[in-house]
Amino acid sequence: MPPKVRKRKPRAVIDTSVLVAGIAGFREPYVSGRNPSADVLHRWVEKNNFVWLVTEDILDEYKEVLKRLRVRSGLIGKVVNLIRKWAEEVKVRSIVQISPDPKDDAFCVCANQGEADLIVTLNPKDFPQAHLRANVVSPSEFND
Repeated sequence: MPPKVRKRKPRAVIDTSVLVAGIAGFREPYVSGRNPSADVLHRWVEKNNFVWLVTEDILDEYKEVLKRLRVRSGLIGKVVNLIRKWAEEVKVRSIVQISPDPKDDAFCVCANQGEADLIVTLNPKDFPQAHLRANVVSPSEFND
């Protein structure tokens, strides 16, 4: 018998919009299919179905936005520590302007330098596909 071919897990950068919408989806009991962003987070935690790529700048943005949205500091700490523990950190060599939103440049650079397959976002206009190797997809498209 030929050896089994192991399929490589997709490598993905998760935009803050997806993280925030996903966390909001856990306020009520989680139901698969109700909130595509929550589905992305749930599948990562439960099935480890993709490699989540981050940088320190991305983790800082996650914390900043969650704090601005008045998420409890204890929950922010748990979320960021979970991501930090299980995600793959990309050491960024340089930041370049790619996105029309300068705060999203960190995500674009992480995707390019981390050899991401996907950027999962609710704001595709902030991620110009022509300048990215990764495919820009919505949580619904990612979950298909």
